[in-house]
Amino acid sequence: MTSPVWHPFTQHGLNEPIPHVVRAEGALLHLADGSSLIDAISSWWVTTHGHCHPRIAAAIAQQAGQLDQLIFAGYTHEPAETVARELIEITPRSPDSDPLAYVFFSDSGSTAVEVALKMALGYWHNLALDGQAEARSRILVLEHGYHGDTIGTMSVGERGVYNAAWTPLLFDVGTIPFPAPGKEQASLDALEAACRDKPAAFIVEPLILGAGGMLLYPPHVLRDMAAICRRHDVLFIADEVMTGWGRTGTLFACEQAGVVPDIMAVAKGITGGAIPLAATLATARIFEAHRSTDRARLFYHSSSYTANAIACAAAVANLAIWREEDVRGRLAALADGITTRLASLAQHPAFANPRQLGTIAAIDIVTPDAGYLSDLAPRLRAFFLQHGLLLRPLGNTIYLMPPYCVDEQQLDRIFAALVAAGDHFSA
Repeated sequence: MTSPVWHPFTQHGLNEPIPHVVRAEGALLHLADGSSLIDAISSWWVTTHGHCHPRIAAAIAQQAGQLDQLIFAGYTHEPAETVARELIEITPRSPDSDPLAYVFFSDSGSTAVEVALKMALGYWHNLALDGQAEARSRILVLEHGYHGDTIGTMSVGERGVYNAAWTPLLFDVGTIPFPAPGKEQASLDALEAACRDKPAAFIVEPLILGAGGMLLYPPHVLRDMAAICRRHDVLFIADEVMTGWGRTGTLFACEQAGVVPDIMAVAKGITGGAIPLAATLATARIFEAHRSTDRARLFYHSSSYTANAIACAAAVANLAIWREEDVRGRLAALADGITTRLASLAQHPAFANPRQLGTIAAIDIVTPDAGYLSDLAPRLRAFFLQHGLLLRPLGNTIYLMPPYCVDEQQLDRIFAALVAAGDHFSA
């Protein structure tokens, strides 16, 4: 029987197999045919501590029997209040910057970024209404960035085949060149020049660009970009949807640069990956620009499931795991294990440009058909599926982002499959 399900980022005309997963635990996905896969990309970068983590699952079950859903416009509940307080406590701090002080909940990374953009534009709009500043509406973005698949997030992301159909709907932005090795200063100079024209905000994925090809840039560049924005009073937005919750080796990537953004978007690992939740954090000045006795000046954004109580309960459990368990020790051990194996893999002639940031690793398989639409990508996916791995290469770029519970034996299996792929596709 043909399935009526329309899957994301799936070309159904290719008739590729779609495995049926029946349960999961730790780093493993168990299939209907009795086999299992190592989830080497944390099911699209969301699963941190492992699938079906007992503490998070128990928190979800308990909350489901107490309060499942509540309109969040004018009402609140304790799980949301707890998450907000604890998020503020753990986000980056610096004596040179105002702290993040307010939390706006939503339900996905794309939405969290949309909220961030609307906050930034609303801030300048309201200041202009009060005669405190000129209205600003232009957004600066980093080349090759990705921030989601809604209209606003596609607008601030890289343009290409993946959003060409919706070009008429996308708004214009200013693009800053990616700070590739040896070209960091050129990128900073371009940002400095663009900021002189008084844009509203600059949005970045801190330290690593995810869907853009797992491209890395150093903490000092992130720090300098934030300083340039501060000097010109341009709001600095950090999209920590992928980079947050330990992926880069620290709880948030901005920590490595000592940067406190004006607005920060988080999602994915906020619940340990168990259930959708997102949040956009802002400094007090962003919040105060929207606070007024005039009801027309409120922040016009919401979704039906804003701060869903069950999702917030999962986030509370996740925060407790970070607070009470040695998650950072697991991150360090996992990063070391990846470093050793990646160094060995880099000696294989089929691979080039090995790179790693924390528990994220990527390497390019050498092919004349390089790029996001490389015909190698679906062949690699099928190859890894046959070898018991969930891996989803970005074109000819193979990346790893395993859950933190992955063990040494599973890492060995992952890298053995990578070696086998190099042997197979370079033959």
